[in-house]
Amino acid sequence: MSLQQKAEKNVAILIVLIVLVVSVGGLVQITPLFFQSSTTEPVAGLKPYTALALVGRDVYIREGCFTCHSQMVRPFRSETERYGHYSVAGEFVYDRPFQWGSKRTGPDLARVGGRYSDDWHRVHMNNPRDVVPESIMPGYPWLEENLIDVNSTIRKMLALRTLGHPYSDEDIQNAQAAVANKTELDAIVAYLQSLGTSIKTRR
Repeated sequence: MSLQQKAEKNVAILIVLIVLVVSVGGLVQITPLFFQSSTTEPVAGLKPYTALALVGRDVYIREGCFTCHSQMVRPFRSETERYGHYSVAGEFVYDRPFQWGSKRTGPDLARVGGRYSDDWHRVHMNNPRDVVPESIMPGYPWLEENLIDVNSTIRKMLALRTLGHPYSDEDIQNAQAAVANKTELDAIVAYLQSLGTSIKTRR
């Protein structure tokens, strides 16, 4: 009896063979990506998040913004015409974890940086319908009341530096002044304004 016949009659053998094939195929496709500079090195001009934007990113994740907004422009004309240059791996080197996703109850935010003013974002975060009447996004008025924890921000930057983020001693020393007396609303606006700005894109 051939191996194929045995696998067709024995579920355990079939499962082992499927896992083996998928594992080998996955390794063949994924392993080379760890050695390609286009996927492991930052694009030209990319810098790690500032202290304020770093806090804003955590607020973005905490509030579940990623459940309605993706951050990855696909390489299709319908996407690039609307959002700008398609996303490339080198843009997300300093994202831990990345916010790609495919859910778009709201628009993709990969290139939202600089498209609107800070004031627009502030109004939008407090009550989205004040600037987009048809919006179903909830408001986040409490962000304007929550002050940033300076010490946790510094610890976070130190931890990220051990993972390879190029924060200098000066960056970390200046973090306290950068986030002192700032609110979570200030932080999330800074984060949104930083998105997608490392690659020049059509506005």
